[in-house]
Amino acid sequence: MNEATIKHGIAENKTQIIFQLVQVFLVGLTIGMTRTVIPGLADTEFGLGSQQFLLLTSFVVVFGVVKAIMNLTAGRLSDAYGRKRVLIMGWIVAIPIPFMILYAPSWNWIVAATLLLGVNQGLCWSMTINSKLDLARLNQKGLVNGINEFSGYAAVAIAGVITAYTVDLYGAREGLFVFGVIVIILGLVSSVWSIKETMPWAKLHRGNTPTAAHQSLAKAFIQASWTNKTLLSLNQAGLIEKFTDAMVWIFLPVFFLSKDLTLLEGSAIVSVYALVWGGSQLITGPLSDKIGRKVLIVSGMWICGLGLLSMPYTNNVFLWTLEAGIIGAGMAMLYPTLGAAVADFAPIETRGTLLGIYRFWRDFGYAVAALTLGIVAQMTQVLTAPFLLASAAMILSGLHVLIVVPGHTDK
Repeated sequence: MNEATIKHGIAENKTQIIFQLVQVFLVGLTIGMTRTVIPGLADTEFGLGSQQFLLLTSFVVVFGVVKAIMNLTAGRLSDAYGRKRVLIMGWIVAIPIPFMILYAPSWNWIVAATLLLGVNQGLCWSMTINSKLDLARLNQKGLVNGINEFSGYAAVAIAGVITAYTVDLYGAREGLFVFGVIVIILGLVSSVWSIKETMPWAKLHRGNTPTAAHQSLAKAFIQASWTNKTLLSLNQAGLIEKFTDAMVWIFLPVFFLSKDLTLLEGSAIVSVYALVWGGSQLITGPLSDKIGRKVLIVSGMWICGLGLLSMPYTNNVFLWTLEAGIIGAGMAMLYPTLGAAVADFAPIETRGTLLGIYRFWRDFGYAVAALTLGIVAQMTQVLTAPFLLASAAMILSGLHVLIVVPGHTDK
């Protein structure tokens, strides 16, 4: 592609940006279909009792480990082989998921399907944001992260409600199967026919910068995870914020069922969390470009922590819905801002790799959170305990960012 024809900017590349937003929307639908139905399946279809918390969390532990590894791999692979190839591979891997859910004879099949889901999410979601960062101008990183996460998490919310409704009509396995097949086929076909390779835009961003791209993955990993204290703080915040999302994914559906809410009612409350999270990022992403990242990250961590703390001590649908919205607002403040902050510190030539390392730690947080929360719930046999632990983790993590990260992380 002729460099003279390449221009950076969201407006300048609006058609391709829209196609990329469709992609992340479909990726969000793919994970969203598991959000409220799978925890319900654990009991109704596979006989996991309500107190078997470690078994219940196993599918999220597997998802987190696999998605973390895929994020790390995808960043490096996309720098080497291009974004589009990695995106298509992510959709191909997803094809067996709805079939495994439909025919699963045991909970282990669900865990295995979730492993493939982790591969799909790690490859596809990473590529949608990397491609948009390639297409956008450098001063649009917050906005790009915001619109990307808005599209993805709006889809998570929509999928949660739709699948709960289809499951109510057709049964759990059949409802998830039909929804999953349609979404995955649409994702694969559209990735082949509508998506352009954005590496030429990335190379133009890079220009004549030094060849730090040859830095080994191991060296980059050590730098981002230990020696660079700012990146370390941002990476730990990315990991810890998954305590909030793991609570919503695993324990909120169980909590609402224990309060005699139906699956559809519980799904509606959880969807408020995802909708507020997704929609508010249209504001918080670009806002971070203007006021800096730190204030939004710290405030978001603390708001999530306080929202989680209040939820087990209230006892009506209105307050639970309000608290879900508050937690979603906190996630909207911190989530796109963390990714943009990491991109601020990442040299252009290794940005894909360093963002991959950040996403590794962020999504490894699913495994850490699910396992830790599951152990605490199993040992105490009370649902209040994981709420308290997740709240404390969020508040302390935000304090770490407040102390370590410079006041303005944007360049």
